[in-house]
Amino acid sequence: MFHQNSFEQPIGFPVNDWKECALPPRTAMSGKWCLVEILDTEKHAEELFAAYMKKRNDQDWTYLPYGPFDRFENYLKWMKNACSGKDPLFHVIKDAITQKALGVASYLRIEPILGVVEVGHIHFSPVLQKTPLATEAMFLMMIRVFDGLGYRRYEWKCDALNKRSIKAAERLGFKFEGIFRQATMYKNRNRDTAWFSIIDKDWPQLKESFQLWLNPENFDQDGQQKLSLTEIRNNH
Repeated sequence: MFHQNSFEQPIGFPVNDWKECALPPRTAMSGKWCLVEILDTEKHAEELFAAYMKKRNDQDWTYLPYGPFDRFENYLKWMKNACSGKDPLFHVIKDAITQKALGVASYLRIEPILGVVEVGHIHFSPVLQKTPLATEAMFLMMIRVFDGLGYRRYEWKCDALNKRSIKAAERLGFKFEGIFRQATMYKNRNRDTAWFSIIDKDWPQLKESFQLWLNPENFDQDGQQKLSLTEIRNNH
């Protein structure tokens, strides 16, 4: 179904009651497994570097426009230059029990007037990858965007060759929208960019699927999931 103007031309549906969203606040987001808070270089740099180096895997840096870092001093310098602004707004993901910083993610390309924001600069240490903490952190950031701030669109973009990022986006419920060819360059190479999004009308069903997946009853005594997030989403 589409709408028409007075010239009988198809036009987008009306958004007459729209009000500009607020910028993401600098307050923490707390869940059962994790805590997501604003990245503080002085507080978190050493813990993050240690987490990345504990089970070092330089392949995790391949599709980021920076890194890997062999020395803490270089990582700290990059962090001070890149992670202290308002956009991207970097967050650190911490284990709720140990309070240790295990990874980062950010809001970026924040457009409150249009209600659009992207999640990016996602870099989970090997300790954080493929854990309920990681999924819950992404869920908490979605809750803030849609329920807390009323944004209409949440974006995920990655190198079109980055299979892990594409798989993660799809698992989390982002919908593939296409590839922007030769969208940018980084590390002296071309990047075709794959675009994904979640929009506000997708959110209620996605939110329910996350809640069901994160329910303790969905995990056995060894902490293994009984149903995957994709299975739950497809069955509800």
